[in-house]
Amino acid sequence: MKRNNITLGTWSWGTGAAGGDQVFGNHTDAAQLKPVFDAAMHEGLNRWDTATVYGMGASEDILGSFARGVKRSEIELSTKFTPQIAEMYGNSVEKMAEASLKRLGTDYIDIYWIHNPMDVERWTPGLLPLLKSGMVRRVGVSNHNIDEIRRADAILQAEGFRISAVQNHFSLLYRSSERGGVLDYCKEQGIEFWSYMVLEQGALSGRYSTESPLPAESARGQKYNPVLDKIERLTAALSEIGRSYGISASQTAIAWAVAKGTMPIIGATKEKHVVEAAKAQSIKLSKDEIEQLELLADQAGVDTRGDWEHGME
Repeated sequence: MKRNNITLGTWSWGTGAAGGDQVFGNHTDAAQLKPVFDAAMHEGLNRWDTATVYGMGASEDILGSFARGVKRSEIELSTKFTPQIAEMYGNSVEKMAEASLKRLGTDYIDIYWIHNPMDVERWTPGLLPLLKSGMVRRVGVSNHNIDEIRRADAILQAEGFRISAVQNHFSLLYRSSERGGVLDYCKEQGIEFWSYMVLEQGALSGRYSTESPLPAESARGQKYNPVLDKIERLTAALSEIGRSYGISASQTAIAWAVAKGTMPIIGATKEKHVVEAAKAQSIKLSKDEIEQLELLADQAGVDTRGDWEHGME
């Protein structure tokens, strides 16, 4: 399977609790998303990230309906155990994983994550039977700080396994994982770092401004619309730097995340998102450009930490 820097995210696929309509203000269904999936596979972007909690299974259902139409060896599926909804699955990591397998239409998951560090000691051991049975090929942790990552890794190492990847919020506006040493630790340990919300749910795409805000009724609109004026200098610089490479502001932000040694997860609800992401991963920003963007991001003084996250520093 071809390896890429880019993973395509499906948080905004489908509707329902914690789904695309509530969080993003989107209303997507399988008919609209199938061309997106097809375009991604054509571009060689075959790694897909989802979670049980996204639309409470709706995202997995849609992705699974598409994945059934391609050879299993040609697609990589990533999904998550979310502790906050564990009671729905008998407080069992294995039962939630089994339900994901059914929705995704597969007999194994390429990488399975503990979505949040609510109780590292309690939930991490639940990954071991999945690894031993082959139900999952690799495991990772999401939204964990460096101490939690080390502890989770130690629990797995005691049985001969390891954390393969960390998936944390990481963007120009939120570099907590870098400042808290997570990024360096992952590099030292050979652990992949998957960066999500690289575009801050579209706020860094260059598409939105105080004159053209995000959907007001959505969770992202409520979060980012009040600070759009503070990040205008940053989005303007993303656009300006992008023009010199023939790319958009959002592609520049993706190229920055790649330059930092991360594997960006890019939400894909339109074919153009896929095509842009594929091109962005090949752009090499200069050191000066990276420093300029980070300085403007710091000057914006915006805290975009999600209410599900704790600080990494």
